Amino acid sequence: MFPEVFRDTDHLEDFMSMPTLAVVEDLASLDGDVAVLGVGGKVGVCLARMIKRAAPDKRVIGVSRFSEEGLEAHLQAWGIETIRCDLLDEAAVNALPKVANVIYMAGMKFDYKGREDLLWAMNTIAPGIVAKSFAGSRIVAFSTIHVYPWSNPLHGGTGEDTPPFARPGEYANSVVGRERTFQYYSRRLGTPGRIARLVYAIDMRYGVLQEIASWVLSGTPVPLATGHVNIIWQGDATAQIIRLLRHCEVPSSPINIGGPETVSVRRVAQIFGEIFGIAPVFEGEEKSDCLLVDCAAAADLLGNPVVPVRTQVRWVADWVKSGKPVYDKPSKFQVRSGVF
Repeated sequence: MFPEVFRDTDHLEDFMSMPTLAVVEDLASLDGDVAVLGVGGKVGVCLARMIKRAAPDKRVIGVSRFSEEGLEAHLQAWGIETIRCDLLDEAAVNALPKVANVIYMAGMKFDYKGREDLLWAMNTIAPGIVAKSFAGSRIVAFSTIHVYPWSNPLHGGTGEDTPPFARPGEYANSVVGRERTFQYYSRRLGTPGRIARLVYAIDMRYGVLQEIASWVLSGTPVPLATGHVNIIWQGDATAQIIRLLRHCEVPSSPINIGGPETVSVRRVAQIFGEIFGIAPVFEGEEKSDCLLVDCAAAADLLGNPVVPVRTQVRWVADWVKSGKPVYDKPSKFQVRSGVF
């Protein structure tokens, strides 16, 4: 069912963009075409490709500033239309094709130091422009579990009924602003939507597992203060988020997207050590709280993710040990201050 390892990036992205039968069926049940706003990020390319593979007769439009050379041609080769657009430019957004289904992925994350004004503009003003311009569409918007307070990992994780929590640092607070902006216009304009609060997604080239594997292989101490995490295979995450288009509500409501397991950082490091033949070095001890969420609502609605944690660990171990390319985009899961 799963490959033993990934030969290269093309093999990885081909597998990661493979739609499940549920994705095919859910897209077939929806009228209209699909626009992916902010397609140029590390998740967007495979998400757009999965939609096109699942629904080849639908028009799939990838919208981005396309600052990465070659990305547009990459998408176009898969039959995805591309449009260059700055989502802070209201006239440009209003000129975009008005399709029935929108997945909103744009925003700033951790690289905002010295550009805090742009962080807030991208995470609050751009969503407002899009929400008004696409009032007649379904909108599924990406969010993050960083909007939640931390909790005891023995208590099952934080659910969607817990209100967003004002944490130190501007990133999480600006994302609460993004969520509230979409909810405001959803309620005011009657726009169906969902807000996907995504846990740490796993790709061979970035993410919690890639970071821990790299630390173990290099002998770098693995920090244990944040001792437990939620993760999900990126292909599973994109499949579930695409399927949310069929489950939009008014007003737009949040749902946690992630795997069912509470993953121990220490145990994962030990497994990597066993595979590499290296004793991992640890730093500190597990604290009594961490950023952990309950994904039961998504499991009830969409089913559990397909790829188990052990398989992801095996894949990442091979990728890291063989020196294949990785992104320089750390998850910063170990940062406990909220200031990234």
